[in-house]
Formats: sequence, structure tokens, C-alpha cells
Amino acid sequence: MEVLKKLFNFYIDSSIHVALSVFSLTWITLIEFHVSYTNNVLFFVFFASITGYNFVKYFGIAKFHHRSLTNWLKAVQIFSFFCFLFMCYFGFQLSSKTLLYIGAFGAVTFLYAIPFLPKRLFLDSKHNLRSISGLKIYLIALVWSGVTVFLPLIENEYSINDDVLITAIQRFVLVLVLMLPFEIRDLRYDSLKLSTVPQKIGVKQTKIMGVLLLVVFFFLEFFKNEIDMIKTPILFLISISILVFLIFSKINQGKYYSSFWVEGLPIIWLVLLLIAY
Repeated sequence: MEVLKKLFNFYIDSSIHVALSVFSLTWITLIEFHVSYTNNVLFFVFFASITGYNFVKYFGIAKFHHRSLTNWLKAVQIFSFFCFLFMCYFGFQLSSKTLLYIGAFGAVTFLYAIPFLPKRLFLDSKHNLRSISGLKIYLIALVWSGVTVFLPLIENEYSINDDVLITAIQRFVLVLVLMLPFEIRDLRYDSLKLSTVPQKIGVKQTKIMGVLLLVVFFFLEFFKNEIDMIKTPILFLISISILVFLIFSKINQGKYYSSFWVEGLPIIWLVLLLIAY
């Protein structure tokens, strides 16, 4: 059991789980727009997500404690390095147009962790995008929306129409809501200078905001030119599931409540779609 627990913790801490969520949302986009399964895009997104998330999460630790890294962190670094190699392999299979698009999001990820701007723009000493007051949740939602909606469609030369734009807005809103249980959990740790949503409006108002965003997320579906009688009920089920997790989220939540269950909802969404189709 101890070995399984360590493997599971590595699965979470090395960002495999969150990468599967990004992978799932990307595949959902292909399904929604009737684009065939695209191996190179999906696996690029998966390995890039692991590489990017681990870079952001562990850059500071590795930078200042590189001589005394624990075996756990060394394992994450080695794993991330191989994921980076796979990311490069699948990236080279993509079109130059897609790579230019990826470059923009790669730059955002890099600047999210690396100090690069004048001190006067920040409320702490880190000087990176992550430290700008109130920006974090919206930046993550923007990147997820861009990567999981536009990237696979650009690679497949799909025309960016009104339905695509609505889907991108839905995805942005979805990620905002999925982030709220994390924001509530992190009230114990986050500096007040970060001005996260729960810090600014409180836990109760954060949940109300999340409920309203979920309503927007679901009803945007009916503004699309094509409404699918299979996908829409599944979308409703996922919306209700997110709602339940949001309502029951709290500051002192279980270790895996957000990092496994909430973050796993896009994976469940994909599984339901694959079963239905």
C-alpha cells in the first residue's frame, strides 16, 4: 500500500493528472467539431502540460535548493526532462503555423515563473506574472482555453467560426470555475498580496460567483449554430458535478479534493463522450 500511495502522490505531484485534464479538454474539442483523432497534437499537449506545470511549480525550489534536492524532486526533474523530449518530438510533427501559435503560450508559461518585470509592478519580490495581484486565475484560464480549443483546430486547418469562439469562451469560464476550489483551499497559504478571488470577496461570494459562471458556461451552448442532443446532456451532467464540488469546497478540504477529484472532471467528461460516441 505504501508503494501505491507513493506512486499516486507522484502521479499528482508530477502533473500527470492535470496534463490528462488538458489532454481531455483538447480531445473534447476535436469531438465537438467532428475532427478526427490527432495523435501529434494530443500528445504534444499532454507532454507540454507536464513540462510547463512542473517548470512553473518547481523552478523556484530547484533554483535555490539545487544542491540539496530530495530524491522525490530529483525524480520529478528527471521525469520532466523526458517529457520535455517527448514534447519536442511531437512538436516537430506539427505545422509551422501551429508552432508559432504555441510559441506565444510558451512565452506566457516562461514569464509566469521567471522574474522579468520592474519591481513597481508587483506586490511581492518575485517579479513574475504569477505575482501580479489577481492575475493568476485569469491567466491560467486564458492559456487553457487557447491551448485546448484553438491549437487542435489550427493544426487541423479548421475555420475559426462563431461556434469555435463560443467554445473558447466556455472553456475560459469552465477553467475559472474549476480553479475556485483551489483558490478556496489555498487561502491557508496564499499571501494577501496575491488578491485571489476568495481573498477579495470571501468564500461564500466566491461560490456564488462560481454558480453564476457555471450557468453562463452551460447556456452558452444554446447560442451555437449546432446543438447536439448527446453532447448537451453530458455537458449538463458535468456542470452539475462541478457545481457540487464547488459548493462543498472549503478551506480545510481533503488533500486530493481539488488536486484529484476537481481536476479529474474534464477526464470524466471525455470518458462520457467517448462512451456516447
